[in-house]
Amino acid sequence: MELASAHLHKGQVPWVGLLLTASLLASWSPPTTAEVTIEAVPPQVAEDNNVLLLVHNLPLALGAFAWYKGNPVSTNAEIVHFVTGTNKTTTGPAHSGRETVYSNGSLLIQRVTVKDTGVYTIEMTDENFRRTEATVQFHVHQLLLKPNITSNNSNPVEGDDSVSLTCDSYTDPDNITYLWSRNGESLSEGDRLKLSEGNRTLTLLNVTRNDTGPYVCETRNPVSVNRSDPFSLNIIYGPDTPIISPSDIYLHPGSNLNLSCHAASNPPAQYFWLINEKPHASSQELFIPNITTNNSGTYTCLVNNSVTGLSRTTVKNITVLEPVTQPSLQVTNTTVKELDSVTLTCLSNDIGANIQWLFNSQSLQLTERMTLSQNNSILRIDPIKREDAGEYQCEISNPVSVKRSNSIKLDIIFDPTQGGLSDGAIAGIVIGVVAGVALIAGLAYFLYSRKSGGSGSF
Repeated sequence: MELASAHLHKGQVPWVGLLLTASLLASWSPPTTAEVTIEAVPPQVAEDNNVLLLVHNLPLALGAFAWYKGNPVSTNAEIVHFVTGTNKTTTGPAHSGRETVYSNGSLLIQRVTVKDTGVYTIEMTDENFRRTEATVQFHVHQLLLKPNITSNNSNPVEGDDSVSLTCDSYTDPDNITYLWSRNGESLSEGDRLKLSEGNRTLTLLNVTRNDTGPYVCETRNPVSVNRSDPFSLNIIYGPDTPIISPSDIYLHPGSNLNLSCHAASNPPAQYFWLINEKPHASSQELFIPNITTNNSGTYTCLVNNSVTGLSRTTVKNITVLEPVTQPSLQVTNTTVKELDSVTLTCLSNDIGANIQWLFNSQSLQLTERMTLSQNNSILRIDPIKREDAGEYQCEISNPVSVKRSNSIKLDIIFDPTQGGLSDGAIAGIVIGVVAGVALIAGLAYFLYSRKSGGSGSF
């Protein structure tokens, strides 16, 4: 870099000009020199990239400057020496062949390595051989490789074991930040989660099946980010209490019995069936075609986990029932006088079947005048009223079938004394009618006598 300069030659400046210049120099004070600063671009560098040590405010009146690795400076640490007047560059002992110096004082370092991290000093020598220094620092970081998750327990048991997951980064762990996630959600310390070694290790206390994962560890440094492949835990658990489906427990003869048993378990449970406490099959499904009433009984599903050594059972009672037969309906009398009583009887050969009564094809709503026998087979109405007239049926059912009897119609003979009027009221009505007729007849006679010229009187 050349230094700017101006030369005055004899005979070229008139005395007036010299006097003016002397006057200006007497009244002028030189401006304050700005402080030299150095900026590392960038200050955090990825390995094998370039960094520029950019000098700001380099003085113009410099004779030379030199760059050194470290501070304080030493001859062995000199990288390069630059003479400003001649632009001559001389490399020093610390020059690696990757450094380039510029006339403005800046230094470019190419393909940096971690060993290049540190403090760099520029030493400046002015024309009076006075020396000043300025320093700068930068850090070189390795690009992070993909980390890997390892576990201290490959087959933890639910509720019994704890697991430590470690994020192996394959790079200098001192400059790395570790982050953990499970099922895409960030993890932090909690009741059963502990972080250690600068978050490099994640410990799960008393694992449950919900801790399976997948887990991802993320590593970060100032120049790069990388993530591990998803890692899932093989958590041993179960078996839970088995569930037998379908829920039906009543079947009719000739149908197929098809039962399925399921229990949450890892590894998958082993399944066994017992019928009336006797071993029958070792499968998850149980199928018996064309069943009969002899297939009624207890069906037990037993499940076992070969790793935990635990077993669980569920019992289902299956009942095979014959369909009910149609019942018949008997009544003491189908025509009944109001205020008398009537008894209806539902006859069925199906022992234990459920009996319901219907009135005009709707479920019978019992009143205080109606009573049922213990098994609902007998309906008694006492006293019977006109609103009880209509069709009656009984319905027989069991869990697999329903049958209705033929209907019986009850006719009610009305009792005139139950019309709603007392004897006195009826007599009053009769007397009133007779009096009204007499009054009309007398009025007619009176009008006739007037017309014929006679005199009529009442």
